[in-house]
This record gives sequence, C-alpha cells and structure tokens, in this order.
Amino acid sequence: MNNILIITHTQDNESIPLVIKAIENQGGEAFRFDTDRFPTQVLLDVYYSQGREGQTLRVNEQKLDLSEVSAVWYRRIAMGARIPNTMEAQLRSASVKESRVTIEGMIASIKGFHLDRIQNIRLADNKQLQLQVAREIGLETPRTLITNNPQAVKEFSQECEQGMIAKMLSSFAIYNQQGEESVVFTNPVTDADLEHLDGLRFCPMTFQEKVPKALELRTTIVGKHIFTAAVDSQRLPKAEHDWRKQGVALLDSWQAYDLPQEVEQKLFKLMSYFGLNYGAIDIIVTPDDRHVFLEVNPVGEFFWLECYPPHFPISQAIAQLLITKPAT
Repeated sequence: MNNILIITHTQDNESIPLVIKAIENQGGEAFRFDTDRFPTQVLLDVYYSQGREGQTLRVNEQKLDLSEVSAVWYRRIAMGARIPNTMEAQLRSASVKESRVTIEGMIASIKGFHLDRIQNIRLADNKQLQLQVAREIGLETPRTLITNNPQAVKEFSQECEQGMIAKMLSSFAIYNQQGEESVVFTNPVTDADLEHLDGLRFCPMTFQEKVPKALELRTTIVGKHIFTAAVDSQRLPKAEHDWRKQGVALLDSWQAYDLPQEVEQKLFKLMSYFGLNYGAIDIIVTPDDRHVFLEVNPVGEFFWLECYPPHFPISQAIAQLLITKPAT
C-alpha cells in the first residue's frame, strides 16, 4: 500500500482535496496532517531504544505508523498556531519553536520519497540565488537591484528606461486588528518615490526594471511533466504590475501555452540545481516574444489552473509522482 503523508494546515486551499482524491483514484491512501493542530490536538510519539525505533502520528481516531509512509508531500506549515495567545510571550515562542523543530525532524527522518525535501525548498526560497542560477543556465532575467542604499536606487532608476518596480524577496503580508491578511504586491516606483527612500534604512528592497508584457505565464513542473498557462494581465489596469491583484477577475482568462522547448529545458536544469520535483514558475512574454524568468516558487499554488481553464491535471501528476517515485 502507498501511504502518502500530506503536510499542510487547516486553512489550505482546494489543492489538498484535489490531490487526496487523485491519490485514492490511483490506489493510494492519503493521511492529512494539519500542522496548526500540533501540539494541541495532534499527538506524536518518537521512540528510540536499543534495537527498536518508532514514530506514530495520531489525529483523532486516525493513527499512522511513519515507518509505513511511502511518500511525503510538503505543502504548508503553520506550526503551533493553536497554542493559546494568552501564554506568556517567551514561553509561547519557545513552544512554537520546539514544535517546529520536532515536526521538521519527524519529516526529515521519514525514509520515503519527499516532494520536496525541506532543505531543497529552503535553498530554492532564496530569490537572489534563483536569479544567479537562472542567468548561469541562460534564462533571461530582469535587470535587478537588491539594496538598502537610496543613492543606489536612484542610480539604478536611470538604467531602467521603461520604468522600475519594487517588490519583496520574502513572502510578506500585513494583518489588520481583525487578523485579515493583505498581501504586499509588486508596485511601480514613481519619481516621487525616489525622493522618499528613507525607509530603506529599516528594510532592504528589491528593485527591477519594468519588463513590457504581452503575456504572463505560470509554468508548473511536476517531475517530468510541465504545464504552462498564459494570461493577458494588461487588459486590466489594476493587474498591470502584478496579475495577483486581479487574480479572481482573471480566473477564466488563462489559456494553455506552448513554451519553447529551449526554455523548458533550461527550466528543468534550474529545477535540477535545486533538487526540486515541483515548482511554480513565473515568466513574462514580451511584445517581441522574449521569455523573461521572474522566479520559481517551490511550493507555489496550482489549484486555479485545474479548477478553471485550462483545467490542467496537475493534481493527478502530483499523485502519480508520490505513488511511483522511489525514495532517494
């Protein structure tokens, strides 16, 4: 039996049931571990002694012997989210940290196939390294400056004849008093902004030349499978700099796209460098048909490309890889 452990949290999206159904349809069994329920509602026993060891995960009435796990799908982690906020701050911080270390150790010790190894995901999360490797492989990338130096930004802006945008290297959101999330999107940098860069002394930022867009691509790689969809984000003014600002309005606008074979081969080389089996890649197609690589997200979203046009069978590809890929 193929026992697949899915690492996620209770607020994750439709991708989880899609992959669970695909795993079951292919003869496997999926066990969902919502990390925000640990350690308050999920029990873990890790035992080592002379001649014997064991790891058991218990969720409600379900019990999973981790030695029987054939594959792990690492999606999301929200460790200790249900540890009471009324705890003394230092004690709560220590509890969350110890919970995270415990679960990451549990994941690392599972001998089955991993989609993907945490250390590979962490390495690939380094956007600076991504750009360096992409350039070495031969992918075109935007002119980029990462800095906390206002003068460097002003000088860089002179190189960006078609304008400049600013964005964060890390996934970043702002939360209001009700706990509602507001994602920090990519934004244009105006002449007025160049006169108010004092905030860089508290936080570095990433600046890139504005690349003209004919289309924006989302390429999803699952093992040897590659799915590429395109959207004309420029038809909506609010999506000009970041299509995610109008993600809902664009849901039905994505279409299958044939990525040039040369670009596909370079993307597979990029994935190989980071040891990734899965990646969601953002690319710009310019009006003169150049393909400009922006970034790869090693745990990026895909569900809308399956639930809406072009209806790619990405969850089936993920399930197939989890069931058939041998551990390494």
